[in-house]
Amino acid sequence: MSPLIGADEVADLAGAVLLDVRWTLGGPSKEADYAAGHLPGAVWIDFDRDVCGRVGAVGGRHPLPDPEVLQVVLREAGIDSGTPVVVYDDGDGMAAARTWWTLRWAGHEDVRVLDGGLAAWTRSGRELTTDVPSPPPGAFTVTPGAMTVLDADEAATWADERELVDVRAPERYRGENEPIDPVAGHIPGAVNLPLAEDNASGGGLVDADTLRGRYEKHTEAAFYCGSGVGAARTALAVTAARLPTPPIYIGSWSDWTSQGRQAATGEES
Repeated sequence: MSPLIGADEVADLAGAVLLDVRWTLGGPSKEADYAAGHLPGAVWIDFDRDVCGRVGAVGGRHPLPDPEVLQVVLREAGIDSGTPVVVYDDGDGMAAARTWWTLRWAGHEDVRVLDGGLAAWTRSGRELTTDVPSPPPGAFTVTPGAMTVLDADEAATWADERELVDVRAPERYRGENEPIDPVAGHIPGAVNLPLAEDNASGGGLVDADTLRGRYEKHTEAAFYCGSGVGAARTALAVTAARLPTPPIYIGSWSDWTSQGRQAATGEES
C-alpha cells in the first residue's frame, strides 16, 4: 500500500480518522485555520504539542513524543489499532509526513498522507466544513520502535560505514547559510540530497517512478535534516517509491549541534 492517498480516495474511504496537522516552522498554532475550515470529519491535533515531544537542552527541536502522551492524543482522536488514518497539512507534506512517520513508529500501520494536502482537496472541487467532530474514544496502544531511529553516535557511525544523507537545502548543507540553528554546516561524511527535488510542480510529491529513480541507489542510507521533520518527508518519499522506509536521525542537525559535535562545511570529497 502506498503511503500516499489522493483526494478522491479520501472521499471514498470509509471508517477513517482524518488528522489535520497544519503547521508552520516557528509560527503560531494553526488551530484557528482548522476552525475556519477543514476536511469533513477531520480532527485537529497540534503538531508541536501532540506529535513531537518536549524540547530539552539536547535532543533537537522536534524530539520524539512521550509514548503515553501520544497514546492519549491518538485515542482522543478516535483511533483504534485497525483504524485507517489519513494525515494532511497545508500541502508541503512536512508536518503530515512527520505525523505519518510517528504513527508508524508508534506501531500503527494503516496510515497515509493526503498527497498535496488541503490544497489538493479543494482543487478537487470538494468543500471544507467548520463542524468539529466528537469521535468516540479509540483504544490504540502505542508500541514504540516500529521505525529505525538513530541517535548522534549512530548517525556518526552510519556516515563512516554506510551512507548518511542530509536533505536540507544545499546552502545549509555547505554551511553558507543557517537561518535556524546556531552552527552552520553538516555532519562529517554526510552527502546532500535536497528534499525540495521531490516536490511536484502542482503540489505534493513527484510520481513513484521518479522517486524510485532518485532513491534506489540509496537503499542503505539513513537520513537527517534540521530537526527530523524534513527527513520524515524524505522517508515518506522513499516509501512512496516502493522502497523500504529508511532510518532517520530524529534529532538531526539541531541535536548534533546542541551536543557541541564537529561540523563540516563545503562539499564532501
